[in-house]
Amino acid sequence: MSEMCPAQVPMMSPNGSVPPIYVPPGYISQVIIEENGVRRVLVLPQQPEFHPGGHSPLHHPPPPPHAHLPAFIPHPAMMPPPHHLYTGMAGGVGDMSSQYISQYHPAHIYPEQDSHSQHGRPSLVHRDDRTSKTHERLQKKLKERQGGGQVKDSPPSSPQKSCNSPPTVDIHNGIGGKGLEAEQGQLRHTVSSPDKQTGKRKIGESVSDIEARGATVSWSAPTKPESENDSKEDDPSFSEPLCYDVSISISGKDGKYQSIHCGEELSATLELLRPATDYHVRVQAMCSGLQGNPSEAVSFTTLSCEPDPPNPPKKISGTKNSLLLQWKAPCDNGSKIQNYILQWDEGKGTGVYEQCYYGPQKQYKVTKLSPASRYSFRLAAKNDMGTSEFSEVVDLFTSCSVPLPPFPPELEMAGVTWLCLKWQRPASSPKEDDIFYILEMEEEGSGYGFQTSYNGDELSFTIRNLHRSTKYKFRVAAYNSEGKSNPSQVVEFITKPDIPGCPFKPVIRGRVLPNSFKMAWEPPKDDGGSEITKYVVELSEGTSGKFFMVYSGPALEHVCEGLKPGCSYQTRVYCMSEGGQSPLSETLQVQTPAVPPGQCQPPRLVGKPKAREVQLRWGVPQVDGGSPVSCYSIEMSGPQSEESKEVYQGPELDCSVGGLMPGKTYSFRLKAANKAGFGPLSERFEVTTGPGAPEQCKAPSTTCKSSSCVVVSWEAPPCNGAPVTEFRLEWGAAEGSMQICYSGPGLSHEMKGLLPATNYFCRVQAVNVAGVGPFSEAVFCLTPCTVPAAVSNIYVLKESELRSYDTPPVYSPSTCLGICWDPPCDHGSEINSYLIDIGERQPIVVGPVTKHVIQNLQPDTSYRIRIQALNSLGAGPFSHTFKLKTKPLPPQPPRLECTAFSHQTLRLKWGDGPAKATSDALQYQLHMGDKNGRFISLYKGPCHTHKVQRLNESTSYTFRIQAFNEAGEGPFSNVYTFTTPRSPPAPLKAPKVERLDDNSCEVTWEALPPMKGDPVIYSLQCMIGNSDFKQAYKGSATTFHVQNLQPNSDYRFRVCAIRQCQDTPELSGPYSPTVTLSSQRNDAALAGSAVSSGSRIGTESTRARQSLSDEQCAFLILMVFAVIAILIAFVIQYFVIK
Repeated sequence: MSEMCPAQVPMMSPNGSVPPIYVPPGYISQVIIEENGVRRVLVLPQQPEFHPGGHSPLHHPPPPPHAHLPAFIPHPAMMPPPHHLYTGMAGGVGDMSSQYISQYHPAHIYPEQDSHSQHGRPSLVHRDDRTSKTHERLQKKLKERQGGGQVKDSPPSSPQKSCNSPPTVDIHNGIGGKGLEAEQGQLRHTVSSPDKQTGKRKIGESVSDIEARGATVSWSAPTKPESENDSKEDDPSFSEPLCYDVSISISGKDGKYQSIHCGEELSATLELLRPATDYHVRVQAMCSGLQGNPSEAVSFTTLSCEPDPPNPPKKISGTKNSLLLQWKAPCDNGSKIQNYILQWDEGKGTGVYEQCYYGPQKQYKVTKLSPASRYSFRLAAKNDMGTSEFSEVVDLFTSCSVPLPPFPPELEMAGVTWLCLKWQRPASSPKEDDIFYILEMEEEGSGYGFQTSYNGDELSFTIRNLHRSTKYKFRVAAYNSEGKSNPSQVVEFITKPDIPGCPFKPVIRGRVLPNSFKMAWEPPKDDGGSEITKYVVELSEGTSGKFFMVYSGPALEHVCEGLKPGCSYQTRVYCMSEGGQSPLSETLQVQTPAVPPGQCQPPRLVGKPKAREVQLRWGVPQVDGGSPVSCYSIEMSGPQSEESKEVYQGPELDCSVGGLMPGKTYSFRLKAANKAGFGPLSERFEVTTGPGAPEQCKAPSTTCKSSSCVVVSWEAPPCNGAPVTEFRLEWGAAEGSMQICYSGPGLSHEMKGLLPATNYFCRVQAVNVAGVGPFSEAVFCLTPCTVPAAVSNIYVLKESELRSYDTPPVYSPSTCLGICWDPPCDHGSEINSYLIDIGERQPIVVGPVTKHVIQNLQPDTSYRIRIQALNSLGAGPFSHTFKLKTKPLPPQPPRLECTAFSHQTLRLKWGDGPAKATSDALQYQLHMGDKNGRFISLYKGPCHTHKVQRLNESTSYTFRIQAFNEAGEGPFSNVYTFTTPRSPPAPLKAPKVERLDDNSCEVTWEALPPMKGDPVIYSLQCMIGNSDFKQAYKGSATTFHVQNLQPNSDYRFRVCAIRQCQDTPELSGPYSPTVTLSSQRNDAALAGSAVSSGSRIGTESTRARQSLSDEQCAFLILMVFAVIAILIAFVIQYFVIK
């Protein structure tokens, strides 16, 4: 103890509790519960408490003598069990080292309480049922934590460190790196990886600007090895920009990687990283949907930083003048937490906070506080990297004194087996004090005294499972952390009585009458603890009717009167007492006997009476006798006899009585019957029959006045008791589709506007006040024939129809008009001819045709035409006048000219218009003759020029032209002949020059075959320096030796072919491209032969390079086509077949 070292004393009682430990003054004991369930007791010097009066915001209290020990707590047996458990253990006991002992938190922290107060009196320790249950729950949680491994409430551990990084490629910084130099400098490491496209490219990457939560990754573009520097310069893989995908892993080099950046840049900034954590990063190149292999993973470690903001401190225990606070360690972010800063507002509530504790402990006791006061606290953690942000502000309250006895409880509501009581908070207790209440109850006559019924902080409680009609005594006491008050005055309350049981099922006494019956019942077995005051009888008509009360009183029997015969009733009984209403008894079913129905009302007439029939209807009787009416009977008395006879019997409520005489009076009586028999007859009901409808008319007669007018007449039928008021005539072209065309009192009608030679039908009927009589028989009528109708439409024949109308005569649309028309109605007589009127000229008569060609007309002239049809009865009316016009004469052919020519083409022009016509009124057709003398069409359209192509040289061609418009085609022109000239030779390729010696060279060019028998010679021109070209050779040879070359001069050569024609001058072709012969530079160190040999070798190497370049070009084209074919096959396979 003299060396301030803790004394560890392992002790355990047989029942698992820690025995009391007495320590000398100035020391305190602390219990630590390890994960294996062993409790370790530490005896330590007492920590100095914080006093608000001596606190200075600029002075930080020194750390305790032993910073590696947990906070000081008293023995749990010396204080009540706490309400909360706080576990701050970061790991197992075996995982702690000496430098990280401050991270070890005690598994259970209890509030500190001195064994003796300042005045030497022992403190009040109250253990009631509530605290006992709380202690049992704490013991249960302790056992669960001992068997469950790591505690859920343990503070977060340090960020995860990866241990799978390869030792060869590592970049460390922060606490696990290479010290300050690694933190302040940039660490760079380059790794190469093969690309998937070429297999020979490398990507170099590096990590720099490493911070606690971010870093910068940069890399170089993939490069090819030096062994491929001589390959082709145009690499297809570099035709598109590369895209780079950056991914990181926190589970080692071979762990799962997550992509965090993708772009074309060569660097990326990594954000939102964890402090003091090992990461592995790699880069992967992508291009045109192809992905390269990832680079070698580069590892780096983020820097450490200040801790995360801690959670607010919690109140472990408190008194009137002190608060014991405790908190959890936050995440240290790679640097061990050295101290905690606890600030408070000193209870002022101004928002200004002062420091009250600075040290490594995770609990602190604030003393010398005011009772029942609020204090605000906040907490921050500090390590080597800095201080974290403060936690959220938490408000804590100090305790108060023992509360005064409360007022007696009051009855809020009472039931049969429960009582709801309420009480008030003691008036002297402040609102900040946590006050709890104990409600005690004593049952009268039980002999057990007062028993606790409720223990909590509510101001009301419902006591259940009580006895009915029983008296109970109650009292209430209040307590807080300082102690318990005296109980209140005793009050008494009585539970309510229970409802009585249901009476027995009612029974029938005597015989059931049609209008009444007598019923009786027995009282219930259980009266519910109180006397029955009355019985209530309910009655319901039918099986599902509503019950209504018919009796209420103390008697045990009742007579139900005023009932309906033949009706079903239900009756039931319940009783009433002080406890309430009993359940309903079983229902009794009663059926009253039925009687015959009562007298019915007289039947009534439906509608107006008919001549030979009346329709009667009646209603059900008001009294059915308790049984449904099943039958009705109608008795009728005649006008000349008083005897009655039954004319209807059945269940319906209406009937038709037929066989009557018109205008006579009849009397009817009604009676109803049910299963008990027929009832009495009703009073008499008299009805007089009405008149009848007229009889059927005779067939009408028809008389034709003209082809469009017919007179119809008829006779009046028998009126059947009422005069006929009107006749209705129906007329139609078909017997089944006639319509009313006349309605009136007349006996004839004239039909006008009829069609000649047409069949018609008609019929007539009579109508009076009694109704409508039947129609007469239909009569057939045929109107006489007449002249034809007028022609409705006239049409103009098309030119194609006009040509094929009547051959061999050919009709010109300029002097002829072809017309056709629709044949009109002949009105019963066949049309034998038509008359065509064309105005001033003599009318034209044609046969029974519907088309005709009018000849010998003037071109471009309008005519007014109308047509009239004729038959055997005469001429019909003329049609409407139609205006028609002849077409103008066809145009004459234009003059044909050749405006331009070559050995393969001829450009022809005709007319005076522009090259492209602006109107389609006049068009042209150009023909060219073939070898057989036939002409074929070359062009047809409105243009004035045409170019004939693909012709042979020195050949004559024949042409002719024709003009046409809407009037028709004009005549062809005379035949024109045009001849193509001879073609010049084709251009030659550039000649080849080969130096023979210092003063001579040889020029070679390609040879052309003779052109249609004409020989071909060549002209070689040479240019020295910047002078003009001069002819060096002309002849049929394809090589030429140039002598006497000037030293230090450049020579340019070109060649052309010349065609030697027999009858025309020579035709020269275009010159070939120019070839240059560089000058031979003399060198004193080289001999003449060596110079000549070197020149020949240089020329050969130039040819070889040129040949090699062509091969490369061909190979490149072949590869491009192969790649395109593969891509097309892939697209077809993927999108079409699948």
